[in-house]
Amino acid sequence: MPNLEEILDNMEFLENWEDKYKYIIELGQSINNFDDALKNNSTKVNGCVSQVWLYSKINQNKNGEKVLNFVGDSDAFIVKGLIAILIAIYSEKKPSEILEIKHEDVFTKFGLQNHLSPQRSNGLLSMIQRIKDDAHASIISGD
Repeated sequence: MPNLEEILDNMEFLENWEDKYKYIIELGQSINNFDDALKNNSTKVNGCVSQVWLYSKINQNKNGEKVLNFVGDSDAFIVKGLIAILIAIYSEKKPSEILEIKHEDVFTKFGLQNHLSPQRSNGLLSMIQRIKDDAHASIISGD
């Protein structure tokens, strides 16, 4: 799975949105690490037309600080690619860092604001909200 900078570089290199969509789908194919046992009501993301599941896990970085890692899956190829982008953006970040990331920046960095249907945009916002909710919950729980 490429990191965020590699994804941005690759998206910038591609000239048209048909190729960018293909690339986003390829990214989704690189995240086949979602255990079917995690596909349940607690990981299901509401507000998405497609079936979407996101799971967060608390780990420690090399400095011993709490960070969150995310895995996800969807039954829609393009959505699975969007999940891969969100994982690149939000994984290995401290909960406070996750909460500071503005979702508008996600849309702008990738040029998605004009290239996703309203339903997909709403689904993406629902996924981002789930990630932020998990980050907020990890702060409150003190884990």
